[in-house]
Order: sequence, then structure tokens, then C-alpha cells
Amino acid sequence: MPNILIAGINTRYEVLGSGPPLLMFSPGGFDATLEKWSTLGVYAKTKPLEHLAKRYTCIVFDRRETGQSGGRVERITWGHYVTQAKGLLDHLNIAQAHLMGGCMGCSVAVAFAATHPQATLGMVLYWPVGGARYRINGQLRFAQHLAHVQQHGLADVVALACSSGKSFGEDPRGGPWAAVIRHDPAFAEAYARQDLEHYKLLVVGMGRTLLDRDTAPGAEPEDLLRLDIPALVIPGSDASHATSAARYLEECLPRAEYWDMPVAGQTEGTASARVLQFLNSVGTGPR
Repeated sequence: MPNILIAGINTRYEVLGSGPPLLMFSPGGFDATLEKWSTLGVYAKTKPLEHLAKRYTCIVFDRRETGQSGGRVERITWGHYVTQAKGLLDHLNIAQAHLMGGCMGCSVAVAFAATHPQATLGMVLYWPVGGARYRINGQLRFAQHLAHVQQHGLADVVALACSSGKSFGEDPRGGPWAAVIRHDPAFAEAYARQDLEHYKLLVVGMGRTLLDRDTAPGAEPEDLLRLDIPALVIPGSDASHATSAARYLEECLPRAEYWDMPVAGQTEGTASARVLQFLNSVGTGPR
């Protein structure tokens, strides 16, 4: 698969299918690899990539700090994820695209739309993350990582990340840079040499920035309310994808369509048909 540097960070991506461009923000929380569109939970069941690639040019990628993409130790915000996505579109010479986010990818999608509305034709927000339990559990992961760092140090984090093979979500002790530590020895070496106190402050700030509310994170409501962009919201219903988060996005996005379909009814046939119906209705020309 091709790789490019965006803002100094390697990005692994793939382009599938043909037709109007559809930039897809992978699901999987802090393990948002492009494969998750085919292997993770509801996406393995509904097979969105398989159906969408027949009508659209699907651009999928490993979000920074996940999979084979690179990373940088910094206080990561939603804006950093947007920079990666916009850099990928610029590399592909695409001025406007539809967006589709799954899970935490929905937060990146709305952040992208709020930052680059003229580059956004429409949005599909599939199972947006959010809700009180999502915030609490997410902040707990950051706290567990910090507790491990405090007790064992950064060199031990490197050893753990390399030996366990687990993501931040699976084993919070390895931290949000675990994937980069595993596949980039130079990054791992530099990571272990960081100033411990500075690192702890950075991680605290990152957790608070990304998990700052009891509803769908990613963009401020005042920015969402100003977006003249069609959106389709598909609700989840579990501890990470509260239905209230999907309803919040419906409330804040002026041109939102809410697919009021229970999770059990979101099948390969119904989901693919609904997403394609929405995307086809939006069109591909300038707004």
C-alpha cells in the first residue's frame, strides 16, 4: 500500500473503486486502521467498503498513531487528525469529497467539516462515539497509562508495547503511541528518552482535549450549527456509541438526516442501501 508524509508524519492509505471521492475516517477508537472497515463489529456485518467502492472512489487510511502510519509525541487534538486527512486529499489532488466516519472517525469527520466546509460535500456519520460512559472510560484509559508510566517509566512502556501487540484501547498501559513504538525503532528510542514530567503533562492535556464532553466530541456545537452540509447520522447503542451522541449530532447539524433504525435492523442490505441513497442524493458539484 502507498505511504506519504503529511506534516512530517507517515500515512498509510489505499484508494479503492471509482466515482466521486469518499474520504473514510476509520472506526476502531485509538486503533483506527483502514482494515477496520472490513473486520470490526458492525462494519464487518454491513460491509460498507465493499458496497461503496462500486459507486465511489473510497479513500481509506490508517489514522496517525495507528496501524502502519507514523506519529509524533505531542498534545494531539482533533485538529491534528484533520491536518492528516486534508493533507491526504491535497496529495490526491481532490478539492471536494464526501466524508464518512465510523465510531471515533465521526468526530474527525465533523472536525474536518467544521474546518474545511468548502471541501466537504456531505457526511455519513456511522455510530458516532459519545455519551457519559464513553468519556469516563476513555479518560480512565489515559489515567491507567499515566499510572503505569509513573510507576515503571517510559522504557517499560516501550517494552510492553513491543511485547503485547495490543492497542491503547486493548491495553491502556501501552499508551496512545503503542503502534508507532512497535513498528518504528527510532521513534521508540526517542520516546523512551523523553522528559517524564513533560510527557505526563502532555498526556493529561491530550486526554482532556479529546474527551471533553458527555456527547459526541470533535467540533464545537456553535460550529456544527453553522454548517450548511448534508449529513446522514446512523446511531449506535452501547457504552461507546450512545444513541444520545447521534441525536446530538442530528440536533446540531442543520441538514442532518437521522436514520432511526435500531441496531438489529442495520444489516448489510439495509445499511448499504441507506448510505448509497443519501450519498447519491447529495450530488458531487460545488455547493
